[in-house]
Amino acid sequence: MIGQFSVAVVGLCVALSTWAQQAPTDFAVQVPLTVSGKGPWYRLELPLAVQLSARQANLGDMRVFNAGGEPQAYALAQESVSRSESHRLAAVKWFPLYADDHGSEPTPGVRIESSANGTLVQVQPTTALEAGQNIRRGWLLDASGIKAPLQQLVLDWASERDGFQLFSIEASDDLRHWRSWGEGQVARLAFAGARVEQQEVTLPGQSARYLRLIWKGQPAPMLTAAHVQSASDLPLPLVWSQRLAGSRLKTGEYSWQLPAALNVQRLRVELRQPNSLAPVTLYGRRESNQPWQPLSSGLLYRLTQDGHEVIRDELQLPGQSVQQLKLDVDERGGGLGPDVPTLGFAVRATQLVFLARGEPPFTLAVGNASVKAANLPLATLIPGYDTKRLEDLGQARVDGEWVPESLPAPAAQGPDWKRIGLWAVLLLGVAALAAMAYSLLRKPPANL
Repeated sequence: MIGQFSVAVVGLCVALSTWAQQAPTDFAVQVPLTVSGKGPWYRLELPLAVQLSARQANLGDMRVFNAGGEPQAYALAQESVSRSESHRLAAVKWFPLYADDHGSEPTPGVRIESSANGTLVQVQPTTALEAGQNIRRGWLLDASGIKAPLQQLVLDWASERDGFQLFSIEASDDLRHWRSWGEGQVARLAFAGARVEQQEVTLPGQSARYLRLIWKGQPAPMLTAAHVQSASDLPLPLVWSQRLAGSRLKTGEYSWQLPAALNVQRLRVELRQPNSLAPVTLYGRRESNQPWQPLSSGLLYRLTQDGHEVIRDELQLPGQSVQQLKLDVDERGGGLGPDVPTLGFAVRATQLVFLARGEPPFTLAVGNASVKAANLPLATLIPGYDTKRLEDLGQARVDGEWVPESLPAPAAQGPDWKRIGLWAVLLLGVAALAAMAYSLLRKPPANL
């Protein structure tokens, strides 16, 4: 009889364990995932709205379920705040690109002489230019000595060419086939008795041996220095938020409250009015009772030059955790207009990698303050893992739009009555088993 009762209690424990297993409905929101590419591992770049929907700061309340409601093994690829990147700033050679002043040739043609290892030795126009007609249209930069992906371009130029410089950026590995890398913009201005310079241009984080810069609407200035910053370990990409409304503290001073304490990498300040010029200083803090700490400063502008609108509306931040931001604007530049500007912020992306088991479709669930984190290290989830392998995994994406506004406010963590009830039933079962065993042991043996 004891054996039969023991089996019953074990069965009860198994049933309780199954009952206690998390299901998609235990989470505030569930959205379907669409997968593509080669499995069985799939990589999902989490939209910022998904991250903000989590009830736990470490995203421990995220799960992936299959069609049968079974949880999937997963890992989170996140960038640590203390992450150290191997940056290298290297000087590069630069060669002028000339064309005639009629603008008949949009991209200057050149004849190039290079060494055996690809380093440029000489760059000359393909046609002879007469005196007074050799307009400098741009510069060719030799980055063939840099083997890592290119992150940033830093330029310096002769002081007689103050103002804004707008140019296109192209990249090549063979000097014949060029691919667009967008536009670059640098500036040097005198403001309130001081000089304000913007010399850095962000590059897309890809490798290239050569860069071609072609100025728009004006001759290229005389460069005096050119440097390229590279990194052997590229950071995760940025994900941007929706526009965030702010409040005016006083004239020229604005503040914003972020939805959570975040490691903000970059800000985008709305410049509604054309011909705006605003030197600014940005401050941040986590709590209202803490002092403001300076985070960044710079010159924001939205101006028209030579028929082109030049805009600089972003500030780069050190990536420390903040939840409140304050912007001080030097009103001598005219300010930012009568309305409080909106703010966009960017953080490093978080990637979720899961091992697909069972039948699709798969569901991403998030929003449960009481569950324990269940993510594995990437090296455990993917045997033989390395950073290059991450790019070759299958892709997963959120199917549809994630609407964080529909989520209920995070509840205060109180007693977990479900877990307490389960333990109470289990303990009662064990107590009943012990009482039965004790009763049987006290019963006198039957007379034979």
